[in-house]
Amino acid sequence: MSCVPSEIDIIIVTYNSAQFIGELLDSLPAALGNITANVIIVDNGSADSTVKILLDRGDCQVVQSTNVGYAGGINRGVRESSGANAILILNPDTRLFPGSVVHLLAALRTPGTGIAVPRVLSDHGSLEFSLRREPSLLRALGLSRTRLPALSEYVQEAAAYEHPHAVDWALGAVFMISRRCFDTLGGWDESFFLYSEETDFSLRARDIGLRTWYEPRSVAVHIGGGSGRNSRTHAMRAVNRVRLYRRRHGLLASWCFYWLTVARELSWWLRGYPQSRFAAVALLRPSLRPAEIGCSEHMLPR
Repeated sequence: MSCVPSEIDIIIVTYNSAQFIGELLDSLPAALGNITANVIIVDNGSADSTVKILLDRGDCQVVQSTNVGYAGGINRGVRESSGANAILILNPDTRLFPGSVVHLLAALRTPGTGIAVPRVLSDHGSLEFSLRREPSLLRALGLSRTRLPALSEYVQEAAAYEHPHAVDWALGAVFMISRRCFDTLGGWDESFFLYSEETDFSLRARDIGLRTWYEPRSVAVHIGGGSGRNSRTHAMRAVNRVRLYRRRHGLLASWCFYWLTVARELSWWLRGYPQSRFAAVALLRPSLRPAEIGCSEHMLPR
């Protein structure tokens, strides 16, 4: 299946996603309405039956790749796309409600918008706190339970999910981007490999005057866990948060963010979250950091 001109290019990166991908693809026709779209799926070296399922369907273009990371997969998919003015990035463990793409595309077409994101529900139907605030020293303390905006990166006020508005960034499970925004930023930063790439992209878009817009009329379900969470991926998440902060702030503030992150991970380990132990170790011993993120030479990740 080759790309033809369309209104939207849909990019999905899979990795051992056999249990999820079929239902996502089945949800697309109703979500698109009358919008034309190309579906490009980049498989990052799945060892399960993901590729066979995709090749048997015939409703998507399949690009088989080694595991180049989530951002790398997205960039590869965009390179293989039709060049549509809108790019819809979907996690394989999502499902779209009817008409959801229509509302996202309308939001994206408003002046000054570079990214549009939907309301996200869990697979049980409850609201997911998918909207986020920019990382800060206070928000690195790990006090999100207070629900105070100054201390919580998560937007946890239910009222904030009832109306459309600009946000600092949002969960990257469903992410519609204008082609202008993608091209101006040079795509997603592949150095992150996994985690923090959507944060980086939204903040860089804001830097050039393009906002991330939340549109609650568009609704998606996010099952979660589709990328396979374990101690290594959690360590990637912790290290990448520090390197993201370092790239946007001065040295002193970045060292403070680093030590706060170490303290937070140790605290979570002591409270019974075993994955946080390796995250703390990886922060303190650069040589033990996952090789995929390529930042084992310096204590303060770059």
